[in-house]
Amino acid sequence: MKIAVGSDERTPVTDAVLERLRKEGHELNLVGPLAEKPGHWVQVARQVAEAVAEGHADEGMLFCWTGTGVSIAANKVPGVRAALCDDAETARGARLWNDANVLCISLRRTSEVIAGEILEAWLNTTYQPNPEDDACIAAVAEIERAHSREQHSG
Repeated sequence: MKIAVGSDERTPVTDAVLERLRKEGHELNLVGPLAEKPGHWVQVARQVAEAVAEGHADEGMLFCWTGTGVSIAANKVPGVRAALCDDAETARGARLWNDANVLCISLRRTSEVIAGEILEAWLNTTYQPNPEDDACIAAVAEIERAHSREQHSG
């Protein structure tokens, strides 16, 4: 799988996640300090989110100190459903019910062990189409379209 991975800093947690993804054979597109390039959280999040939205990556993973900044920025890109997850069950639910395509993790709150558990749940859970969740995901997409039309007509 192609995964775009970005962070505004390189830490033992990001290194552990990258090592695991490589061991599992994923093709990684690194962004920001993970690629030895400077980048603020908003720039990193935008690059990862756009890679996912444009189909250059199957999904994305983002890290920043709280995880909130990258999740906010990534969710501004239409078609991205970024989920801030601080445990495995939240990651599983984000994939299963929300069809989340960008995983966001707090560097402050997440240990290497917890990051591994989150990653395990994320990678081993897929969206299961069903009428209720399909309708909710379609409603989110409609919110994006409605606001995009408002911006272009104003």
